[in-house]
Amino acid sequence: MTVENDSSQVQAQAQVQAHDQDQSQDQSQDQIQSLSGSGFPTFPVAPGYQVNVRTGPGTGYSISRVLPLGAYVSIHCQCDGTTVSGPYGTTNIWDCVGNGEFVSDAYVKTGSDGYVATRCG
Repeated sequence: MTVENDSSQVQAQAQVQAHDQDQSQDQSQDQIQSLSGSGFPTFPVAPGYQVNVRTGPGTGYSISRVLPLGAYVSIHCQCDGTTVSGPYGTTNIWDCVGNGEFVSDAYVKTGSDGYVATRCG
């Protein structure tokens, strides 16, 4: 084996490691974008969806606003509510994203089918 081959093997291995690290960082950013200034975990809303924010944990509650495309939400707590089907499955979990503001977890990429925050109460 020549020195050139050793060098190219080391470079190839370094590229694979850098790629794996980039993928790991991308996955982490998809699951939890950041901690907001308030200290709550922040997650992306499903791409291509403008999600209704409601005054309670269910479709029977009024819409208080609509999240824009590409939005992120900070989950303060989670609770049971109306069952909703969305891009991330069918669930009855609702995410409290502000004082009296809720979105269905079916539209939030938390990386889990269960609770990822404390229960509201």
